Amino acid sequence: MKLALVIPGGVDRTGEFRVIPALLALIERLARANEVHVFALRQEAVAGRWELAGATVHNIGDNWTRLRAIGAIRSEHHRAPFDLVHAIFSGPCSLVAVVAAKLLRLPSLVHIAGGELVALHEVDYGGRQNWKGRLCEAVALRGADVITAASVPIIDSLRALGLKAQRVPLGVDLRAWPPLAPRERRTKQARLIHVASLNRVKDQPTLLRALAAVVDRGLEFEMDIVGVDTLQGEMQRLARQLGLEHHVRFHGFKTQRELRPMMESADLLVMSSLHEAGPLVLLEAAVAGVPAVGTAVGHFVEWSPAAALTAPVKGWDELADAIHQVLANEGLRLRLAKEAQRRAILEDADYTVQAFQALYPQHSAFVAR
Repeated sequence: MKLALVIPGGVDRTGEFRVIPALLALIERLARANEVHVFALRQEAVAGRWELAGATVHNIGDNWTRLRAIGAIRSEHHRAPFDLVHAIFSGPCSLVAVVAAKLLRLPSLVHIAGGELVALHEVDYGGRQNWKGRLCEAVALRGADVITAASVPIIDSLRALGLKAQRVPLGVDLRAWPPLAPRERRTKQARLIHVASLNRVKDQPTLLRALAAVVDRGLEFEMDIVGVDTLQGEMQRLARQLGLEHHVRFHGFKTQRELRPMMESADLLVMSSLHEAGPLVLLEAAVAGVPAVGTAVGHFVEWSPAAALTAPVKGWDELADAIHQVLANEGLRLRLAKEAQRRAILEDADYTVQAFQALYPQHSAFVAR
């Protein structure tokens, strides 16, 4: 089969920086048995083309991106026909995929992997903040032949909009990120880790306030915060104001190779997001034998309470309670880690590809030819 995969980015030429690991794993596996062309809307500002993970990447670039992306798909189709068009992330990606598929009389699949269905006005995030966004989602999702989503909460959101979807999580590549058995804590001082860009949606103020409450409760810990800072030092200043300068270290961006030893040394992953379809880092932590606590979003909702503990969104005091509960009970921490790892391994990158490939024959143009 020949596949057109429409994505926002995450496929940098280096294969290491500015990439989405789960996306690379998906592309590499799809390319083993299919001819895959990846149409990245804005990986780079200037249009370009390169090979990555066995696929051909067509970077569209800035200025009239959607129209030029549709044109690029049509041009490649006329060179040799596609069998279907698949968007990972909705919003502009799904609109491009569905419109191109309609023009070429091809089937289209749309995978919801982010904030396409939410409207978080207080942080200016989500695909449904205004009528244009809602119209874009309505056109794309109602025009798609198949909709998939990463987690049950997103499936529920789609159902509330009158849309049927199938659950397909984006899993971890177990070859690049191999399983490591859960381990007992090595020191009295707990090692915590948080992996996310510093931005409004990840809600690091809730994280830091929870950590300040953990300090007040007398627990000894160090927290490594890993991720690109988009807030110009605001979180570092808040950490100092809360008296956390001796407990929290900000590391900035780390590649997967740099992140792995940090994850292996951690006792607990802590997340504080306002919204997640996943997050992938929860699955990565689980594979590495590290349990997690976080706000009730995405996979955290699916896994709680057997494989993770949750707190309400913005609930820093409840998040502190969850951290304290896990760190004060080693048996609980290890039980959470083992169950989380079992689930993450069952739904790894191979599972993701198998789930998508099971849908392709049912809806591809290849069947009709």
